[in-house]
Amino acid sequence: MTEPATGIYGAIAGRLDGGAGSDEPAEAGAEGLWGELSLRLDPSANMPRLRDDVEVKVFRLRWGNDYAMIANPTDLLHYQVSVDDAELLQLMDGTRTVKDIVVERLQGSGEIELDDVADLVTLLRKGNFLTERYVDTTEIVRKASDPVSKGRAKAREFAKTLSIEWSGAHRLVAWFYRNGLRYFFRPLVSIPSGLVALLGFVAFISVHLSGRFELGGRNAALQTVVLLAMDYVLTFIHELGHAVVLVHYERKVKSAGFMIYFGSPAFFVESADGLMLERRQRIVQSFAGPYAELVVSGIAALFLWAFPDNPIAPFLYTWALLNYFVVFLNLIPLLELDGYWIFSDLIQVPDLRPRSLQFIRYDLWRKLRSRERITKQETGLALYGILGVAFTILSLYTAYFFWETVFGGLISELWNGGLVGKVLLLALALFLAGPLLRGLISLFRSLARKVKSVLDAIRFKLQTRWRVEAATLINGSPLFDDLSEDLLSDLAGRVTLGRYPAGKPVFRQGDRPRAMYVVRSGSLQVIEEEPETGKERVIRTIGRGDTFGELGLIDGAPRSATVRPIEETQLFEVDESTFDRLLADTVNAPDFAPTLQRAAELRALRPFAGLSASDVSLLLEHGGWVTVPPGETVIAEGDEGDAFYVVEAGQLEVIQGDEAIGTMGPGAHFGEIALLMDVPRTASVVARTPARLFRLDREGFEQVVARAFRRGTLVAPAAGRTAQH
Repeated sequence: MTEPATGIYGAIAGRLDGGAGSDEPAEAGAEGLWGELSLRLDPSANMPRLRDDVEVKVFRLRWGNDYAMIANPTDLLHYQVSVDDAELLQLMDGTRTVKDIVVERLQGSGEIELDDVADLVTLLRKGNFLTERYVDTTEIVRKASDPVSKGRAKAREFAKTLSIEWSGAHRLVAWFYRNGLRYFFRPLVSIPSGLVALLGFVAFISVHLSGRFELGGRNAALQTVVLLAMDYVLTFIHELGHAVVLVHYERKVKSAGFMIYFGSPAFFVESADGLMLERRQRIVQSFAGPYAELVVSGIAALFLWAFPDNPIAPFLYTWALLNYFVVFLNLIPLLELDGYWIFSDLIQVPDLRPRSLQFIRYDLWRKLRSRERITKQETGLALYGILGVAFTILSLYTAYFFWETVFGGLISELWNGGLVGKVLLLALALFLAGPLLRGLISLFRSLARKVKSVLDAIRFKLQTRWRVEAATLINGSPLFDDLSEDLLSDLAGRVTLGRYPAGKPVFRQGDRPRAMYVVRSGSLQVIEEEPETGKERVIRTIGRGDTFGELGLIDGAPRSATVRPIEETQLFEVDESTFDRLLADTVNAPDFAPTLQRAAELRALRPFAGLSASDVSLLLEHGGWVTVPPGETVIAEGDEGDAFYVVEAGQLEVIQGDEAIGTMGPGAHFGEIALLMDVPRTASVVARTPARLFRLDREGFEQVVARAFRRGTLVAPAAGRTAQH
């Protein structure tokens, strides 16, 4: 006789059997322990519930690039999502399964957007936006296998990130706010402080034009040490200004700290919670840092103007000059500093810099060559990007002139001041030339990526390992599972490797098809564009192993969407001539072309437009086309739901009881409620003209839903605004 199971398995088995200690009987349809676990772990049957404290805010912008922010106030985690995804959050109240949400999304948009719903639920669960707490078992096991003290863990973190982070910064900032800084938000203090900043700048200009002071002097080394110390104090005040505004508007400072940023020491404030502020409040928060610097510099300048013979006057002059120069750079909107955030919020383009650079690099010259219409928004992006490039060139000359004429004496004295002077000169250069150093490093990295891309292409031609990988990925696609080994070998021998940086389109909507692609690494978005308005809509996200572009080669029609990488991506490419050659060989691949043609038919139906190639393959396996004569009832009210239908051609009537409540034509769909929610048909559908429908059975759709949760194309839309100086 078999001994009964004990421990966790015994407890589960006991509940399944309705045994001792079980208050509930086994669920219907569960076949033993694994059946019960299968039911409970089915992601499509999960009922996600958004935590009560999660904040959702939709931002409507002038140019139609609306977006939404969601905030987890406990972990201070913020995600930027689409407005459509924000609307889905309202359905996550714990009463609907993922299937229910898919149904409501389908009824609203007319498309089966499985990836969107699956990715959003997965993202929210991992970010602890749902009531069910996420447990990262991998991280727990890693920490358990390598236990270290807190001090050692901090040392490891600094070695990896070159930063020291303090999570208690909010309490310190709140203390400063309560004990004095809150008065700066009242007119009786804000107006006088503004006058100090303005009059101080005027006073400094007057002192500078008087010619009484110059940089350098006998104590240049000591002066540099004092200046660096004072600059760090000023930087602290700058960051405190940003942080205090967050506290004033009842947001939180996630953390603050110190870091070595490309060799340049920098303070930082993690102010991502400011993304939940209204536009005017974000502008105030961005300006608060430079404003705090202007007030402090104004006080120094007024003292300098009133007491020019004071012994510390030369120090104050040099310090004020440096501060005003840094504030000027900080407020220029062409650099990604405070001025940029202010400007981007003013014109309501939150991703101004990356969009402008992307447009100039990949779209502007193409549109000019083809004489395509450039929208008003694209004109602004091009102008900003061109000005940014011009300012970069101008700033190099300005920086040289500024350093040569203003700092020349100080630099010479420090250089000739022995080892101490040279060390101080290096420290000053790193502090002030940090942005230039970061730019040079970014340029070097960009050039290194291009060199690596060329070397990868050469290696690819010389090696067979990558060709085997390409053949394996192509063979893994359900649309290509009828290819023989000989054909696969031939295809792999002709494949090329392409590398695409984030934002560079693989092809654009309306382009002539020239190749098919298989994703080797990275992830991409399939985007539907509206040329008249410039708006874009993400249809789906694709990742490693996914194929795309093959259907365009079959029907010869222009590309129906744009495909753009989210991150740096590598693609295996099969050109048009190779593709046509293999398609023509119907002896070796008799079902290859027909399968792709059937897939192209399905993709033309709006509800299936957002599905991946593997999903389409499942549809072909579990569904088929049916032709219905006039007068025939496709589904009857009260019957059991067993299929989902999409109309390709014809007219049908929807009847509830004895009353006609609507009609349907090409592109419409019906049957999803009974199919996904296990309820009888809520109405009858009768053909009024000859109709051609695609019929998908229950099993096929459920498999597509399950696969959406395993696909792994999710890219977390993490958002943050970290101030660094």
